Amino acid sequence: MLNQILQRQILPVIVIDDANNAEKLAEALYKGGIDIIEITMRTKAATETIKRIKRSYPDMLIGAGTVLTIEQADQAIDSGAEFALAPGLNQSIVEHFQNAGVTFIPGVMTPSEIEHGLMLGCKLLKFYPASIVGGSEMLRTLVDPYISTGIKFCPTGGINIENLMGYLSLPIVSAIGSSWIASRKQIAEQAWDTITKNSKAMVSQLTSKLPVKEE
Repeated sequence: MLNQILQRQILPVIVIDDANNAEKLAEALYKGGIDIIEITMRTKAATETIKRIKRSYPDMLIGAGTVLTIEQADQAIDSGAEFALAPGLNQSIVEHFQNAGVTFIPGVMTPSEIEHGLMLGCKLLKFYPASIVGGSEMLRTLVDPYISTGIKFCPTGGINIENLMGYLSLPIVSAIGSSWIASRKQIAEQAWDTITKNSKAMVSQLTSKLPVKEE
């Protein structure tokens, strides 16, 4: 699963309030060339949304985001999430997912948190909140000492079509997480054409400006 995630460079971060929108959301992303999704556990519709997308679009990689408690971790696992993420690093949750055999991507923002993640065997970490703490330049400086470990990052927070290439040009960035592709408001308004358009724009930006990874 980790290798499959690393092969994809764009991860839509989704907040959804009505599970009845699940299939149409997945379809809109698919039409735009995106076959991976993170459903955040911020709403009551999250687990049902994961189940519905997994049932209707079995080829789409489905993750659960904002997993803050063991209870949410169990809900994510039971709903069929193939991977999970969190904004921070909670050792008990990391170990819970590891024991369940589900890939987990904890969030970090400091050297101590990065080293804690490495100690727990996490080779892919979420850098959050990326734009607020200095963006791609901050990430580049922060992780220089850790490049030799083979660690990779998925920065999330304030990333959009205008700044994604600044992150993806870094050798330690495997993917970016973005809520810009399908906002909570767009999903509630069922703006599927807009979401497909945003997806296509992101994919086009990626393929037309393939970054030369900076060493």
